[in-house]
Amino acid sequence: MRIIVTGGHDDLARDRIRRAATGAHVEFTADLPPVIELADAVVGHVPDPLLAGARRLRWVHSPAAGVDAVLSDGLLASDVTLTSSAGNGAIPLAEHAMMLLLMLSRDAPRWLRAQAERRWDRHVHGELAGRTVGLYGLGNAGLDLAAKAKAFHMRVLGMRRRSGTSAPGVDELLGQDEFPRFLAESDFVVVTAPLTAATAGRFGREAFAAMKRTACFVCVSRGGIADDEALLDALRRGEIAGAGLDAHGVEPLPQDSPFWSLPNIIVTPHNGATTQETTRRGFDILLDNVARFTRGEPLRNVVDKTAGY
Repeated sequence: MRIIVTGGHDDLARDRIRRAATGAHVEFTADLPPVIELADAVVGHVPDPLLAGARRLRWVHSPAAGVDAVLSDGLLASDVTLTSSAGNGAIPLAEHAMMLLLMLSRDAPRWLRAQAERRWDRHVHGELAGRTVGLYGLGNAGLDLAAKAKAFHMRVLGMRRRSGTSAPGVDELLGQDEFPRFLAESDFVVVTAPLTAATAGRFGREAFAAMKRTACFVCVSRGGIADDEALLDALRRGEIAGAGLDAHGVEPLPQDSPFWSLPNIIVTPHNGATTQETTRRGFDILLDNVARFTRGEPLRNVVDKTAGY
């Protein structure tokens, strides 16, 4: 059994992967070698031209939580199992979202501007208690955020692709056909969903027009779920009160992007889950799956390739 691991790993990490892969040959490489045709498993992205010749390949693992960068047409059409590191960044993403909610509700940028000018600027601001947060996406990050929002005494609405009667920390779980109500009742709409064919462009002009004029839009998962031009227009026209964006349609965000300078927006550089703990949790998922694969056991975090997550 041959497992190829791409990317940079130090000697300690390589040793831990080898020990998890009992009885298998593990090869570490920056780029996939021609011998991928002999590989049973690959950690990393497999381009379609190489995938076509990888006749023994049974498993591909994405070191990232999202798989939109590795789920090619060829991989989608194949019978190769795809797994991910979903859940590794759920905790810091939820923390980042809560930070953005607090900053938006209290207009924290106003305090930062006043501090830079050494100006004492007291003002009346909002609070989260009693407000409604709508979570678009109830995966690992969404559910962790629901628990945190409840600790802030918020009402939590949830929306996800799969139907269900309840979810931990969610006061009401709405179906996709209730999207207009989800938007109309939320004081904060937070996107924690993956970027898929179903979610791409979901927040367009109609969606932002359906939100409260006092509501804020927050995205911490993937850019492209919101139509950037529609979002900019809604912010400029005052159709929504503000936005907190850690994920952007184009990354890095271009220097000439209007998002940088709008007064009612907070921009962070897709940095919400960049913690040492995220890396550790992702590596632990990899080690667990390597051990499972070599033992012939069911893998963890198997991706529904049709759904995209």
